[in-house]
Amino acid sequence: MRQDLDGPYLRSGQVAEQAGVNLQTLRYYERRGLIAEPRRSPGGHRAYPPETVTLLAVIKAAQRLGFTLQEVAELIDTGRRGHPTPDLRARAQEKIAEVDARIADLSTIRRALSAVVSAGCDSLTHCTCPECPLPFADLAESRAPEEN
Repeated sequence: MRQDLDGPYLRSGQVAEQAGVNLQTLRYYERRGLIAEPRRSPGGHRAYPPETVTLLAVIKAAQRLGFTLQEVAELIDTGRRGHPTPDLRARAQEKIAEVDARIADLSTIRRALSAVVSAGCDSLTHCTCPECPLPFADLAESRAPEEN
């Protein structure tokens, strides 16, 4: 950490390493306005304040929770206005609904795959197991050839 610019600052590589992101991600977030454009050192290097590392950690954590980068940008912008808002809570509730829907979809997929394993299916299109749970073979055989 350097102290040349009215306090401590970090170079791009230091910020990226400490935050666990690559330099391209750091620059991309800067272009998107998620992090402020840094000041420049007397030598022309980007000079980030140390709190940039914390902000990057918050961005990555929000992404792991399922928020898109656009949603993260909007939430950060809302937070920068300095007054509390129900925006995060409402968006988190929407994410919970999305997660619940994905869990239901994944449970359906798991049940179908378990049925395939239990039935002993051996082909996606020409399965020879009795009572094949896959509808694909029937669909492929009953489909008429397309006319040109």
